[in-house]
Amino acid sequence: MVYDFHTHTTLSDGVLLPMELIRRCIVNGYSALGIADHSSASTMSRVIREVRRDCELAEKYWGFTALPGIELTHVPAASIGELAAEARGIGAACIVVHGQSPVEPVEPGTNLAAVSCKDVDILAHPGDLSDEEARLAAENGVFIEITAKNGHSLGNGHVARTAIAAGAKLLVNSDAHLPEQLLTEEHARRVARMAGLEGPVLQETLVTNPEELVARARARMA
Repeated sequence: MVYDFHTHTTLSDGVLLPMELIRRCIVNGYSALGIADHSSASTMSRVIREVRRDCELAEKYWGFTALPGIELTHVPAASIGELAAEARGIGAACIVVHGQSPVEPVEPGTNLAAVSCKDVDILAHPGDLSDEEARLAAENGVFIEITAKNGHSLGNGHVARTAIAAGAKLLVNSDAHLPEQLLTEEHARRVARMAGLEGPVLQETLVTNPEELVARARARMA
């Protein structure tokens, strides 16, 4: 059982078409997939509508849950609420915000804006997540990502401890741009354990929380 809500296709900087990404995830044993290509105000309308068509085909012919999403990337922090609401209106079932990774020059305040916005589903690779940001994520139902992606994953241990202390919910995502970066059940579990997760929190991160997000997203698509 594998869940992954943060992947990329040729619609941004990945190497697979959305349809091929979906097919490879099915072969990898995925239970559900979120496609969240990098985007901003200039591209998100086209990206959401195009990926949604392949997600609908996967549901119709394979019975597979593929969620059309978006990753708001390097947008002005103050614009996140506006852009997330717009993406939701266009039809995004899962909205990810590119957080303040330790390896990219994301604008300070991005984490805070993301977790303060109830239209945002996931704060990706948030790096030096603060106690206040984690508390707001818990209050607003924003999931915090534990990432399998090199570089971004430098913050995983701190992110996990801070989120757990605040009662925020965690997910493991791949941030895959290449086929070899996709998760397997074993790899997702290893990423979570290396971030310090164990016991009930490990199970919640890998199964319970993802299932909650899938239910939320499917309700939006109904």
